[in-house]
Amino acid sequence: MYIKQIVIQGFRSFRKNLWTRSPAQCIVFCGGFFLIYARPTGFTYEGVDPLCSKAYVEIIFDNSDNRLPIDKDEVSLRRVIGSKKDQYYLNKKMVTRTDVMNLLESAGFSRSNPYYIVKQGKINQMATAPDSQRLKLLREVAGTRVYDERREESKGILKDTVGRTEKIEDLLKYIEERLKTLEEEKEELKEYQKWDKMRRSLEYTIYDHELKDARKKLEELDTRKETSSSVTEKLREQAQQATDQIKKLSKELREVKGKLQSYREEKEALSQEQSSLFKEKTRLELTIKDLRDEVEGDDSSRKRAERELERLKETISVKLTQLEDIRPRYEAQKKREEECTRE
Repeated sequence: MYIKQIVIQGFRSFRKNLWTRSPAQCIVFCGGFFLIYARPTGFTYEGVDPLCSKAYVEIIFDNSDNRLPIDKDEVSLRRVIGSKKDQYYLNKKMVTRTDVMNLLESAGFSRSNPYYIVKQGKINQMATAPDSQRLKLLREVAGTRVYDERREESKGILKDTVGRTEKIEDLLKYIEERLKTLEEEKEELKEYQKWDKMRRSLEYTIYDHELKDARKKLEELDTRKETSSSVTEKLREQAQQATDQIKKLSKELREVKGKLQSYREEKEALSQEQSSLFKEKTRLELTIKDLRDEVEGDDSSRKRAERELERLKETISVKLTQLEDIRPRYEAQKKREEECTRE
């Protein structure tokens, strides 16, 4: 496999398409992989030509030996760099950066050994470098540094493996102890299952006896239910009669309450009338007393006072008669009120 052609377009120094081996190769070869260098800035053409708003580098490989795992004799890789995008193409089909890296690694271009391209001045630098740097560089060129790194990685992995092995041994020990405990629990479980089976058998026997007793009681209750139907009917009739009687008594009670209210009002009126009569009697008695005092103090007005006394006596007699007439009615109303209250 070899490079047949490199096409560069849109860079500052190379606006037109051309096949070259110029310094623009640094863009595609520096950083470990060609076409995989970090996004370059300041290399694109900045003219007014709209066709040069983006730049690209394309490498065409002769793949007749099938070093690249693609069934074609010619393979092209292109990287297009624009103002806002950075894209990769494999045989004019867009691919990802990872796909390109994997493809080149499969052809033997390793990122850990980037000395398949020798830059200008590298040989001179190597010749004038100290022995330690040349040894380091030769080890990198030979690819032995990769194995050293892998050896260190393997040591770390081995250390982790040893730690994990110890953890696994501890875990196995714990599992063995746990298995021993589980064996003991297994024996206990067997014993428990045996007694549990016996317990369930006894429970079944007890439940069967209880079920038979419950069925027997249920049959008795059914018989009682049939015999108590007639009694229930009689009780229902009695309850209906009691309900009718309650309605009747409620009606009578409402009537008695009405009468009681009227009796109370009449009693109140009689009480007020009796009270007024007592007040009038008291007033007349006081008047008589005053008149007697006047008679005793003044003989000349004695006759007049006697006449007034007779008149007052007649009035008192009339009022007493009225009071005697009212008293039986009051007593009767009071008695009727007490009877209504008892009812």
